[in-house]
Amino acid sequence: MASDSNDKPPAIVTHPDELGSYHGTGGEPTIVGTATPSPVTSTTKEVTIATTITTTTSSSTTGEEIKIDMREDLVTAHNDNNNPFAFIPSQLEALMDPKNLDLLIKYGGLEGVARGLHAELHTGLSPNAEISNKVTLNSIMNESNNTNSANADTSIKPINNLEQRTHVFGTNVLPQIKGKNIFQLMFLAFRDKTLILLGIAAIISLAVGIYESIAIPEYDNEGHKVMGIKWVEGLVIICAITIVVLVGSINDFQKDKQFRKLNAKKEDRQVKATRSGNTTMISVHDIQVGDILHLEPGEVIPSDGIFIEGHNLKCDESAATGESDAVRKLDWRACVHKIYQLKGDNNEEAEEHNHQKSSDYLVPPSPNNRVASSSSVGTATTRLATAHSGKSMPDPFIISGSKVLEGVGTYLVTSVGIHSYHGRTMMALRTEDEITPLQVKLNGLAGMITKLGSIAAVLMLVALLIRYFVGFRHGIPSEPTEIVSDVMSILILVVTVIVVAVPEGLPLAVTLALAYATRRMLKDNNLVRVLASCETMGNATTVCSDKTGTLTQNKMTVVAGTLGSSFRFRRDPSDSQTDVFNVPNIINKLPKPALELIHQGIAVNSTAFQGKDESGSPTIIGNKTESALLSFISETESEHFETLRRQHEVEQVFPFSSERKAMATIIKIPSDENEKGSQPIYRAHIKGASEIIVQHCSRVLAVDQGDHVQTRAFTEADRTQIDHIIQTYASQSLRTIGIAYRDFTHWPPNGSSATNGIEPDVPYDDLIQDQGLTLVGIIGIEDPLRPGVKDAVRQCQQAGVFIRMVTGDNVVTAKSIARQCGIYTTGGLIMEGPVFRHLPPSEMDAVIPRLQVLARSSPEDKRILVERLKEMGEIVAVTGDGTNDGPALKLADVGFSMGIAGTEVAKEASSIILMDDNFASIVRAIMWGRCVNDGVRKFLEFQLTVNVTAVVLTFISGVASEEQKSVLTAVQLLWVNLIMDTLAALALATDPPTEELLQRGPQPKSAPLISLQMWKMIIGQSIFQIIVTFVLLYGGILDYHPEDTILQTIVFNTFVFCQIFNEINCRRIDRKLNIFHNIWANKFFIIVFIVCIFLQAVIVNFAGVAFQVVQIDGPSWAIAIVVGMFSLPVGVLVRLIPDSWFGFLFRNPNTRRRYLGGDYKGPLMSAGSLYMAGNGNDTTYDKSEEVDIKKNQDSY
Repeated sequence: MASDSNDKPPAIVTHPDELGSYHGTGGEPTIVGTATPSPVTSTTKEVTIATTITTTTSSSTTGEEIKIDMREDLVTAHNDNNNPFAFIPSQLEALMDPKNLDLLIKYGGLEGVARGLHAELHTGLSPNAEISNKVTLNSIMNESNNTNSANADTSIKPINNLEQRTHVFGTNVLPQIKGKNIFQLMFLAFRDKTLILLGIAAIISLAVGIYESIAIPEYDNEGHKVMGIKWVEGLVIICAITIVVLVGSINDFQKDKQFRKLNAKKEDRQVKATRSGNTTMISVHDIQVGDILHLEPGEVIPSDGIFIEGHNLKCDESAATGESDAVRKLDWRACVHKIYQLKGDNNEEAEEHNHQKSSDYLVPPSPNNRVASSSSVGTATTRLATAHSGKSMPDPFIISGSKVLEGVGTYLVTSVGIHSYHGRTMMALRTEDEITPLQVKLNGLAGMITKLGSIAAVLMLVALLIRYFVGFRHGIPSEPTEIVSDVMSILILVVTVIVVAVPEGLPLAVTLALAYATRRMLKDNNLVRVLASCETMGNATTVCSDKTGTLTQNKMTVVAGTLGSSFRFRRDPSDSQTDVFNVPNIINKLPKPALELIHQGIAVNSTAFQGKDESGSPTIIGNKTESALLSFISETESEHFETLRRQHEVEQVFPFSSERKAMATIIKIPSDENEKGSQPIYRAHIKGASEIIVQHCSRVLAVDQGDHVQTRAFTEADRTQIDHIIQTYASQSLRTIGIAYRDFTHWPPNGSSATNGIEPDVPYDDLIQDQGLTLVGIIGIEDPLRPGVKDAVRQCQQAGVFIRMVTGDNVVTAKSIARQCGIYTTGGLIMEGPVFRHLPPSEMDAVIPRLQVLARSSPEDKRILVERLKEMGEIVAVTGDGTNDGPALKLADVGFSMGIAGTEVAKEASSIILMDDNFASIVRAIMWGRCVNDGVRKFLEFQLTVNVTAVVLTFISGVASEEQKSVLTAVQLLWVNLIMDTLAALALATDPPTEELLQRGPQPKSAPLISLQMWKMIIGQSIFQIIVTFVLLYGGILDYHPEDTILQTIVFNTFVFCQIFNEINCRRIDRKLNIFHNIWANKFFIIVFIVCIFLQAVIVNFAGVAFQVVQIDGPSWAIAIVVGMFSLPVGVLVRLIPDSWFGFLFRNPNTRRRYLGGDYKGPLMSAGSLYMAGNGNDTTYDKSEEVDIKKNQDSY
């Protein structure tokens, strides 16, 4: 096989006058310009020039205006005296995006780029060497044009090699997302509306408190003057805000630090490089522009570059570009000759191009042709190659993020870090996250509370001022300071109402719930990258899941097969299957020549290779299906597949492509090893989608005994039987692979030979023409379901979450797997991606509610599906593992990437990383999400009950008091509102998730934050507490005056115990009566409950001065505790009140449905109820019948 490098390269055309051989005669001129740069690479100057060109054809003369994209800076030398290299990063970027062979020619090819980078193509970089001369771009371009350079290299002061490269081109490390320091995170946390409102109230309270403490003397019960402590109230509020901000910001800071540490460890790996003439291993982070790196099968390319030399190097660039065809890498000269050959073959197109004398290639400025010295950057070669038969043409460009499928080679690094293709893709994904539904609702609540608190405060201020000034009819105070003091007392009370109205503990409750859930979710294999995604996942209405590796184990195993037309085998067959052999018995039943043919075909026609796993144990690395086939031949006592590969020279390889659904490898078998014996033969081993392989076969392997491989005619009866076997395997969720071969007497079949270092371009159709293949057999490969997937899918559906499977598999296999998982149910719909993506929007919206499986889908299909679902009001979760899944993951409300199989781009785009790649972990994420939402709502119910009661008590008692003094002082309210509520937030927000959470539907974005059940409890408990408090205060049952300190202490104590016991009551926010369910599982709740009682006892007995209370006797304690316990039976009564009684309050139908409509099933649930419940008829989308659905034509 010819090498991919060429010792005697042909002359390369670098001047327009030399391009005559590249053109025919006549035809229209071609104006060559670069394609529009991608958004992440548009750092170069773009000049758009409108040029009017008159073109002449054989029939007419027409004039047309063509706009050309010209980027002058790509061929303009830089003026940076500190840059000794000929290039700047943007010029090297332009080589790769898009692939620009014309620009490479302009730069003098590989050798010119290497010279401009002070790089040695054979010995590599020398870390200790110094750079002593400056290379200019003009000198390189003039040299490539064989023109005397006007800008010769100049000597400079010697500088360190690697240090200067780092300075100019950067390192191969993406900059950390501009980490917000702790102070920035604190500022962001303080931007919460509730905290801002609380901060304003705190400042007012502190200012008024300081004034009151200074201007208004205070006395104790014995008449002694004491120091004023009214300022403590504002100070404690400020401390509370500080605690909330610190907890939130420190948690975000630690989470971000943890993820960075995890990524740094995951991203670092060793690659093989040539430095100072020696092959060595270096970290990917230490790669420099100008390095020489080695490529081997299975390696993920760490940086952009230009191919130097190698053998049969093919790269899978689908992860980077989306193109599924393997791309051959050749020397740049060979690629130019490939284009030349293409132009020569396409005479008609060549004639069209020849009319214009200017070159399709970039040319340097030339004294002989000033007009042609355009700086426009051409991509004509790329466009011509792409247009040719739609095939992927060879190129010399190594793209970062792609994967080496086969072959070996070396390349010159041209771009690293943020300047590489992969780096720019990663940087483009760094966007701000959208605000979550819970955050929207909490902001709305904060605004509502602000309005209500302000209204209450204004009403109270007006009422008290009116009452105060009306009292002047009995006499105006003689001292002005007395009036000021009285007015300030009123203002203090008003500020207290505002402070009481704001739920201070709510931000802390949200933060604690999310932080606690994040840490606990990690134990459930969910690494949360975006904190708010926890609560978003709880309200997810649909999950679009991958199949391979998520629903299945991604552990392919050959479990069944048919060799020839009748030799059947199965792993561990039943006793009744007497004509089916077990896999280990194949070696004893199958003729040796046939078995050797199977071993040979599987071994040589694959890209998987021997490697080591994380533990260092030998394993097969590569395509999972190929790994299964290689393991199968190992079980049948084959020689090692690497040994089999070395036995025969590979003539040509046709990598797998989605277009042909097959892969082929042609090997040369010497005369002494084949049955013909007189001359060597060339055997093409082919494997791929079984239906496609079978339709190209005219003969079939015969399993008769003999010294040579026996074949016979492939009859219609055989074809019918094989089709039935394929359908049977597919219905059993097996991926079916067809294996065939064909012998040629010479290669290439058309008699051409390798020229210019390029393999002869033999079309794949030459292998399969005239149904010339011989069928070896059909292999059934199983990817078993993950344990627990069925239960997980069932739980999701029970929870009202619609599961869709989005897979690249064929329809039959996808349907079988989906049915096993429980995803595909009666009444559901399966559709292929190509059909789905071409539906008009109205038809797509009609299909989506019943769409359960999207087969043969591309990442773009997944993105379209996610986008439509979001537009229809769904909260969408998506799983993905590939680079191309990045847009869908980023677009989704919650993106799940795979921690094991996921690419770096997918993980960066996701919100949550599934550490075990298991769908069951998504169920845990749903449970935790709902637990977070419930925790916040439980606390909200508790907090608002306290606030409503406290505001009413403060308002009424303040207005009724002769001294205009509230029954609950500001410090007492602060204890209830802040300290106790903070502890309650810890208690209620840390309830662990239970299976009950999956027995209801998700909440829509439009669902009220406070449900009707919660409003009933808030209002019911508030009424109970207000009545109890007023009876104790004004009922006279305790024989104390309302202004008596003892009575006010009893009222304060009773009020606190009502809150303590209501905390238990708030553990449930539904209509179920068992409020003690799973209470012992939350140790925080038990501890907080005990601590609150203990602190209340300390306050009443030992903090009399600060809290303005006195010690009380046992009966008074009993009154407080017993009355507080009545909160529990009151809660039972409230839950028993039917919701329908309050229907008259909701006249708007939509509002009525939101509050009284029961559990939400999602915007699409009403349409999809038939398939969620498994009712209705099994229907299919009739438009899909217009498309010929080829079963099992997908990636094997």
